[in-house]
Amino acid sequence: MSDIIRRDPRTEWIARNRLHPLHGTVSVSDEVEVRGPSGLLRKNPHKVGFIGPNGIKRIDRLKGNAAASGKGRKGGAAAEVQLPLHQVENPDFYIVVVPDMVGGRLTGHDKDMIGQAHKLINGLQSSSDEKGAVLAVCFGESKEEGFDTAGVDRLLLLNGDEYQGYCPEQQLAALVQVENTYQPKHWLFPDSVNGGADLGSRLAARINERPAVQAWLVDNSTTLSRGAGGTTDITRGTPRLLMLAEECAEPIDETRHEALDIELEHIPTVIAQLQDQGQVAVDPNAIPLGEAEFILSAGNGIHNWDQFHATATALGATEGASRVAVDDGFMPRFRQVGATGTWVTARVYLAVGISGAIQHMQGIGQCDKIIAINTDAGCDMVKGAALSTIGDSEEILAELNKLAENFRQQQADGSDQDAA
Repeated sequence: MSDIIRRDPRTEWIARNRLHPLHGTVSVSDEVEVRGPSGLLRKNPHKVGFIGPNGIKRIDRLKGNAAASGKGRKGGAAAEVQLPLHQVENPDFYIVVVPDMVGGRLTGHDKDMIGQAHKLINGLQSSSDEKGAVLAVCFGESKEEGFDTAGVDRLLLLNGDEYQGYCPEQQLAALVQVENTYQPKHWLFPDSVNGGADLGSRLAARINERPAVQAWLVDNSTTLSRGAGGTTDITRGTPRLLMLAEECAEPIDETRHEALDIELEHIPTVIAQLQDQGQVAVDPNAIPLGEAEFILSAGNGIHNWDQFHATATALGATEGASRVAVDDGFMPRFRQVGATGTWVTARVYLAVGISGAIQHMQGIGQCDKIIAINTDAGCDMVKGAALSTIGDSEEILAELNKLAENFRQQQADGSDQDAA
């Protein structure tokens, strides 16, 4: 056999190009230094441990979680990494968090608040031998599956009929029972319009605590709160009850917690003075883009605009558009999403036929979930989306309309059966 080393230029090119779809499938040496076929010593600047000309050593910020070995970025799924389990068998004290649970799931604000609870626990544990745990009290129907990775040690889920809808009086009765049973070191609420500020104020008045509102920098001794519309900071000692601003702390992302279910022995039933009559019907297109929670946005890939408007109506979504769709006259200028239009913070952003220009991606960077419908599997919008559907937008929107119609029909049939 010949001793000549045969090279594959295409494979070598794929190995050098980290953005190539097959990059992860190419076997690349893990060594920082490799001697090439010419005899010269070649350094791989992309490997962990490489020290550049500025003396800075390359580190692995993904902590080995980038992708499974032998799988490409697009050709295979990421490796499933089991986070270390944090256990507190017999807690000596609790810090109680009451998340908003908008839509039955933890919001980014809720996760920041849980991170702040662990920060307070770490401060208390550093000065004593006591072990603390985070107890989350959640009301209503829960669709959340990530309580453990969010940092919840104990979970009290109250989802009975009496906790459905707007019921602050019944919720307050449950929180008072938690106060009497566990005597938590701190109570944490999100300072938000989704119910956290209202419920936190009610509990503060009931247990005679002076709360800190809009708290954004908190430790065990001092709390910094925003005042005068965010133009000044107020410093005070850390109270038992805190209503926290967004981004008050880093969410938990390196540990997995038990999220053990607990129950209260008895919660008194309150005769409500306030009756929930349901949500008021609001035209989604009357909601400003910057405040909308669900946006259906159209780009150059939309050709049937009547179908697009019908889908937005069926889904109850606020309409948005890319700059191309606005410049072509299909949508008004105030519907434009992006750095040159409106920066949006929707919980769900559904982009149809939008390739994902850099200005558009900047404008949707604060959205919780991005869903893309596109024919190009390699466009930037698909790469940045949490869920993507590759196919003709007209066919996919037609199917969405059918699903929405079937859902409304099922809801109507269920209401008729309840009335009967």
